[in-house]
Amino acid sequence: MRRVPAPPEVAEFVRWFWIPEWDIAPGRASRQYLVSYPACNLVVQPAQVTLAGPTTRVSYRDLTGRGWAVGALLRPAAVPTFTPDPGRLRDREVIVEAPDLHAEVVAAMATEDPEQRHAAAVKAFTAWLAGRLPPPTDRDRLANRMAEIIDADSDVQSVADAADRLGVSPRTLQRLAVQYVGLTPAEMIRRRRLQEAAQRVRTDPTASLAEIAAELGYADQAHLTHEFRQRLGFTPATYRGKVRATPFPTGPG
Repeated sequence: MRRVPAPPEVAEFVRWFWIPEWDIAPGRASRQYLVSYPACNLVVQPAQVTLAGPTTRVSYRDLTGRGWAVGALLRPAAVPTFTPDPGRLRDREVIVEAPDLHAEVVAAMATEDPEQRHAAAVKAFTAWLAGRLPPPTDRDRLANRMAEIIDADSDVQSVADAADRLGVSPRTLQRLAVQYVGLTPAEMIRRRRLQEAAQRVRTDPTASLAEIAAELGYADQAHLTHEFRQRLGFTPATYRGKVRATPFPTGPG
């Protein structure tokens, strides 16, 4: 898995590009679990182009044979170009008719050298997006700022916190989140906290669950465990055990 920063010409529309490649022995499969970001992804695969909506639970893919994908983690400003209602794409993906994008990225990924093919794929993807996305409006930029605040500021623990940081009313924040992300602000905040918790569980096996809960603002370990079970379908302890066997990426890229 490789993550590539978005070039300047699409930086207001894409957080980064992500490129996984795999080569699984015949007769075997590798199950990859994902705790994804609260965002949409535009993904080119050998067979098709898809738009994946925001997720509210853990997902997985069973990888077999040889394959690859080139995805763009979209910022909110890009979303209205591809769907008027991202909420309808929650935990779903739909096929996007983009034959020119597909052909150009497939051709780029046929290059033998990994560095060259990744660079060529991102260049082709960037050019396609730059030619189709209209200039961002003030509201688009406000939606981007909303996502930045919720995603990056761990002190934002409530909708009121996020609205204050953004300088808008909670009602305006609600409308922005639904229009540009497809989740409510409260769901975005919970998802960010869960991302942080999953990463801590995954990367720091020596930290106790009680410590992680306290650091991330959960009332206690029981609250953290409840969030894991409700949103992901298993407890933090189970997640930590699975990570030891199979790494869980915390989102595309």
